Order: sequence, then C-alpha cells, then structure tokens
Amino acid sequence: MTASETVASTAVPERRKTAGVWADATYRLARNKAALLGGGLVLILTLSAIFASQLSPYSYSEQDRLQTDAMPAWMLSIFPTVRPYAKITSDFPLGADYVGRDLLSRLIFGAQISLSVAFVGPIIALLVGTVYGLISGFFGGRVDNVMMRIVDIMYAFPTMLLIILMMAFFRSTFAASQPGTFTHAMNALDRRFGGMLFIFIGIGITAWMGTARLARGQVLSLREQEFSLAARAMGAGNGRIIFRHLLPNVLGPLIITVTLAIPGYISTEAFLSFIGLGVNAPTPSWGSMISDGAQAIRTYPHQAILPALALSITMFAFNFLGDGLRDALDPRLRGVQ
Repeated sequence: MTASETVASTAVPERRKTAGVWADATYRLARNKAALLGGGLVLILTLSAIFASQLSPYSYSEQDRLQTDAMPAWMLSIFPTVRPYAKITSDFPLGADYVGRDLLSRLIFGAQISLSVAFVGPIIALLVGTVYGLISGFFGGRVDNVMMRIVDIMYAFPTMLLIILMMAFFRSTFAASQPGTFTHAMNALDRRFGGMLFIFIGIGITAWMGTARLARGQVLSLREQEFSLAARAMGAGNGRIIFRHLLPNVLGPLIITVTLAIPGYISTEAFLSFIGLGVNAPTPSWGSMISDGAQAIRTYPHQAILPALALSITMFAFNFLGDGLRDALDPRLRGVQ
C-alpha cells in the first residue's frame, strides 16, 4: 500500500468520526424535551419579533387617551382587586397602559429589543473573545501575559456598574454634540436604532472577557497535542493552525458558554431600560414596560406582570436550550460516555 493510499484510508474514518460526533450531538439534542421546548419558544419569539408589524393589532406608539389604563373584562377574574375602578374595553386584548397604548402590541415589539440583545451579545462574545483567547493561548509567553492582564483589569470593574457608567457617559456626552461631528453622527445612529446602539456597545465591551478566558484555557491544553504538532511539522503557518486545527476543537465549549450567557444579556438590557438608560421612548422594551407598570402596581398589576412574564419565559427558553446544547455537545457533564 502506498503512502497516499494509507493517508486516504485513515482520512475517511476521521471524517466519518467527525460527522458522527455532530450527528450524535444532534440526536441527543432532539431527545431532550426541555431543550426542544426552549428551542420552540425561541423560534416562536423570533418569528413574532420579525413579523411584529403584521402580528400587532396596533402600532406600539399609537395612543388612545380615552382608553388609558383600560383592561378587558376577562382580566377581572384574575385581578379582582381592580374591579372597583376598572375601565373595561374590548378594543385591547391585554389592556392599555397609562397613556392608552395597546399592551399586546408593545409586548410583541418589545421582543425585538430583547432578542436583538440575545443575538448580538453572543455574536460579539464569539467574534472578539474567541479570536482574543486563541491568540493569547497560542503564542503564550509575554503576549499571553499582557493580553490576560488586560482582561484582569476589565474584570476588576463590576460588569453592571461599568455598563451603567458607560451608558450614562454615552447618553450625556453624545447628546450635547455639535452637528457634523462624530459624536453627533453616533447619537443620530443611536436614535435611528431606538436607543439600542449604545446598549450594544456597552454589552459588547464586557461580553467577550469570559469567552476569551475559556478559549485561552482550551488552546493551552490543545496546542501541544499531536495533531497541532503534526500540523506545525508539515509546515502549517500560525494562522492555519489557529483557525483550521484549534478553533474547531474549542468551538463546542464556547457555543455552550455564550448560549448559557444569553439570559444574562437579556436581563442586562431589561435592567438598563428599567432604570431609564435603555431604549428611547416610545420604543417598547420589557424592562421599561415593567418600570412603567411598577408605578401603578397596586392599581393595575397586569401592566407590570405581563412584561415580567414575557421576560421570564424568554429567559427560561434560552436556559433550557443552553442546557440542552451543553448535554448534547459534552455528554460527560451528565455522566454519559
């Protein structure tokens, strides 16, 4: 048997083995009922956010001053304390808020904000954190020391406090900018995004650090293994070794980590909107809706409970999906070999 035939005979089983690993992971994920439930809910929420304009009975900013704090009759059995001063309506399926805006429409459009953060946060964490960690772990030595000290400095600040300070800085500094300047262009772009741009920047600055540490630790354990040394002996460059040989082996744990971190990104956006540093009014966010509803929690509790329920369901869905991906991609975590 020639050398080329030997290589071919060993390469085919390796490809089959790789395909088998992902096929087994897909099979385990499909058998996880909680993960399927979470994935189904995420899919429904995503479709609702994409087709919000078609699904919503009203615009999220449309007001009817004659229907302020109105609620449907069926809610009286759930919230009987509202009965003495309830304003009954049949126009709004879930009632109206304090300025007569449809709560159902605002809940549907609010999904766009939460899901935007849910997808942008992990994308930034994967792109920035993975590349940063791969470079740091692969080169090691002084490069690794400097890069990890930068991460340590970032970790020295409480994440939520750092985001709040950055959001306050962005909103105060950029709002007073002069036309024609970079800050004025950024502020205009933020308004076009409904106040989401600075939230993306704030989350993006802090989302990548944990992913970078995990990627570095994985690379430190893989760079001296046989497949990496063989690639270097065959003349492969650093870039090819990092992105062709090391990246596929660390991608599984990284996907698990960023998926499990999605509820944290959603809660961060909700908290920022709750304290007034989130989206710009009248753009709806579940956090700002909870903040508005909290002002009348004793009188009209549904105005705070409904967005809080939507937020909880979304976070549970991503938690279920993340746990399912973890069990599927690394079955040893649940004792399955």
